[in-house]
Amino acid sequence: MSWSQEELVAAAYGVVFVFVLVYVAIIATKLARLQRETAELVDLARARGSSDQAPDYAASVPAAREGEIGAS
Repeated sequence: MSWSQEELVAAAYGVVFVFVLVYVAIIATKLARLQRETAELVDLARARGSSDQAPDYAASVPAAREGEIGAS
């Protein structure tokens, strides 16, 4: 069986389309998982309440207090 050039080009485009479709599906599932995890973290942070303050890590770094971060 001999394939014409048009059939080969159509097959190549079809293969590329399938790969792009699979790639988009994989990225969509990863994005959905990331959104679920982010929502869970937001819920945990809200449940923690305002009475339990997070530590101020920037205050423990001298350069952060003096405003010298990135000034080289």
